[in-house]
Amino acid sequence: MDKLELITRKAVDIFSEEELKQKLESGRKLTIKLGADPSRPDLHLGHTVVLRALKTFQEMGHEVVFVIGDFTGMIGDPSGKSKTRPALTFEQTRKAGETYFKQVTKILDKDKTRIAYNSEWLSKMNLKDVIELTSKYTVARILERDDFKNRYENNLPLSMHELLYPLMQGYDSVALNADIEIGGTDQTFNLLVGRELQKDYGQERQVVLTFPLLVGLDGKEKMSKSLDNYIGIDEAPEAMYEKAMKIPDDVLMDYFRLTTDIDTKEAEELIKEDVVKAHKKYAEEIITMYHGADKIAMAEERYNQIAKGGIPEDIKTFKLDDNGEKNICDLLVKVGFASSKSEAKRMVVGKGVKVDGNTVEDINCTIQPKEKILQFGKNKFVKII
Repeated sequence: MDKLELITRKAVDIFSEEELKQKLESGRKLTIKLGADPSRPDLHLGHTVVLRALKTFQEMGHEVVFVIGDFTGMIGDPSGKSKTRPALTFEQTRKAGETYFKQVTKILDKDKTRIAYNSEWLSKMNLKDVIELTSKYTVARILERDDFKNRYENNLPLSMHELLYPLMQGYDSVALNADIEIGGTDQTFNLLVGRELQKDYGQERQVVLTFPLLVGLDGKEKMSKSLDNYIGIDEAPEAMYEKAMKIPDDVLMDYFRLTTDIDTKEAEELIKEDVVKAHKKYAEEIITMYHGADKIAMAEERYNQIAKGGIPEDIKTFKLDDNGEKNICDLLVKVGFASSKSEAKRMVVGKGVKVDGNTVEDINCTIQPKEKILQFGKNKFVKII
């Protein structure tokens, strides 16, 4: 299979395939663009679907520009949202953006990857520039976007600044004179806006490729940190292994197809023959990709211990400043298992908290925690010293 086929066979839509072929046959070094929302800087396997396509373009000799939406992040991407998304400050977007390069270069070639912040051009636009930009698109066309249309028809708040978001993201393609832009299917509208704006600004239109959204560990929604149904590419091998074993059987093939290089037929046969072994094979594959094959044995051993109800040997320790009795909810917050006392209460009520292997069900329970092992769920352990 050639590299182009490797990309196109995973794509959902290509606008257009003929133009893609022409650009690739031109002999030019192409600029391939991918935009990133800096509100959640931790990348997960869902992001790798498009990153792996970018990697293939790099292997063909082209340059990838990874655009951090630090300026558009201050608007808040409304894609797929039923309400206005909270905006970020400039400082928040820049801070979040700093972590991306380290993560994406686990997949991409560092020497062929350029990071750009869209504040470099958007912050320099004056009112005349903005008016010129808005003149390129009609309100009717903007309201063709499903989330905008639904909110407008249902009298839900839809702010003017949100209507500018697709235009600003689209202008990124103009500023970079992008040849190709890729993204998930939820970004199709925005990517096509960029394609049309380039024509309006006298540029050759970018080719747009959209890729499937990876279903999360819940088997229903797209993989997302906010839904806690993700496998992060920076997560510890042990966490990756355990999460890989939780992938619903009916979507495991999609995980193989979209996030690994394992032959499709081989994966299909493995799943058909023994789905548990298939999960283990997938776990081994992603650990090898992001941590190295030498980390598999320890991750598998830890998983087997936890699966049998045991407590792993290599758990973290947490030193308390005093040795007095502690409320269980306060303790969960203190060790970092919960971000607030209300979250800690939900954890206890849900029977997910154990002390030395015994389930705690009373939110008012107090314990002398020294030398005890606190556990939440199957894979969070800490020894208090």
